[in-house]
Amino acid sequence: MSTSDDAYSQFKSRLPALALRRLEAAELTLERAVAWVTNAIERQTNAASFVVADLTPYDLIFEAGLLSVRRYRPLEESEITIGEQVIPVRRKRHRVPLLLVPPLAADPLNFDLLPHRSLVRFLLAEGFKVYLVDFGSPEANHSHLGLADYTTRMLPEAIAKVRADTRAQDLSLVGYCMGGLFALVHAGWAHDAHLKNIVTIASPIDMHQIGVAGQLLSAMRKPIRLVRRYTGLRIHKLDPKRLNVPGWVSSLVFKLTNPMGTLTNYLDLLMNLWDRDYVVQHDTMASWFNDMHAYPGGIVQDFVVRVGMDNALSKGRVPLGRGQEALLDRIDASLLAIAGTGDKIVTVEAARKVMDIVGSADKQFKLAPGGHAGVFAGSKAPATTWRMAADWLKPRSK
Repeated sequence: MSTSDDAYSQFKSRLPALALRRLEAAELTLERAVAWVTNAIERQTNAASFVVADLTPYDLIFEAGLLSVRRYRPLEESEITIGEQVIPVRRKRHRVPLLLVPPLAADPLNFDLLPHRSLVRFLLAEGFKVYLVDFGSPEANHSHLGLADYTTRMLPEAIAKVRADTRAQDLSLVGYCMGGLFALVHAGWAHDAHLKNIVTIASPIDMHQIGVAGQLLSAMRKPIRLVRRYTGLRIHKLDPKRLNVPGWVSSLVFKLTNPMGTLTNYLDLLMNLWDRDYVVQHDTMASWFNDMHAYPGGIVQDFVVRVGMDNALSKGRVPLGRGQEALLDRIDASLLAIAGTGDKIVTVEAARKVMDIVGSADKQFKLAPGGHAGVFAGSKAPATTWRMAADWLKPRSK
């Protein structure tokens, strides 16, 4: 300790209790003010330093164009902290591997967010072989890509690469939101006997039950039919390049589903900007919603008409063009569907419909706390959604 520090300590020791408390409060305020300014400047000059997502080591086993497939490496630790729990790392691995299927708009980092809130690390610790399909970030020249491209070409190619890597046929799919829809549509099209298990999280089936948007789709159905009949206008006849939805639009729409929550989240950040750990957690989670991918025009066409207006998923028969279709009543893989009790985007009713149309003999529907993002990666997800999925998969992955 320097002479000046020693003198200051002696000075403080002579102060009355009240004066000492006031001095220490002032010191804390000054310390936080300096940290607040320091973090604010760093967020402007080096924002990436506050984002700690996508850190779990993996190997790319396939990459071509937009599509790539990751194989996550086994954890080296003997135990890890996920949420508020310490989880021992299981060394004996389950026979059936998992392929994680993300939604198009969200970057795959949402499966591997903060180290203590990573679904990838959780599943690795539970003894699963974990793979992930990355559909990439579509650009203008990918506007033609539609539902059939993702479910009958890209996802099957990813599945084939996993099977080649594991030298086994049996496989499970775990999909979030649109990723769950892709898994179901693929299963209904492929009729693959070696697709053992499907887990969907916050995946909408009855599009006319997805809150205000569902009511709007339902109300527009008759007017759209009249437009089709008397004008010959068909969305699928439009150039898909005109229908591309930029990533920033997806981000804005998502935030507008809960404007007060977005505002409160920002105010909380301002109040806690001095706390680096808080900022790291905030900015890492925010990267999920701020850096969304574009929707290709072909997907927009399919989801507006077939999935949205026609509500094809809820009827169990999804046209895929060129004489192809997905028949969900012919799916025989075991199914677990999880919905968020507070999800305003994919309501419980919209997700529960899967139980009526999927033909699987072994199927379950469960509820977990959280909204559309929270049920998948919120603070309660490790002890609820993730635990439900892992415990359900274990006996079916032997």
